[in-house]
Amino acid sequence: MIPDYLPWPLALVYISGVAELVLGVGLIIRKTSQLAAWGLIGLLIAVFPANLNMAMHPDQFVFMSSVMLWLRLPVQGLLILWAFRYTKPDTLSQSSPQNS
Repeated sequence: MIPDYLPWPLALVYISGVAELVLGVGLIIRKTSQLAAWGLIGLLIAVFPANLNMAMHPDQFVFMSSVMLWLRLPVQGLLILWAFRYTKPDTLSQSSPQNS
């Protein structure tokens, strides 16, 4: 999955996986959701070359159809947009009487 020009492919897979888990948990915690959302956006951008590499070399990834490999690319854009929604301050908590 990792492009040949990047060093330590196995380590990068593990690092990105751990980052995905940590940031995903951070997204559901209100205090850390904005920071986690920015981290997920950065991670999705960082792993885009790996997904592009998969789409360009479907013969190396026989467990997925080439159509699915290409469909992953725009889905990644949608995930970035979804994460971007969490970068905004929580307007509901700002307008509550307790915060006045």
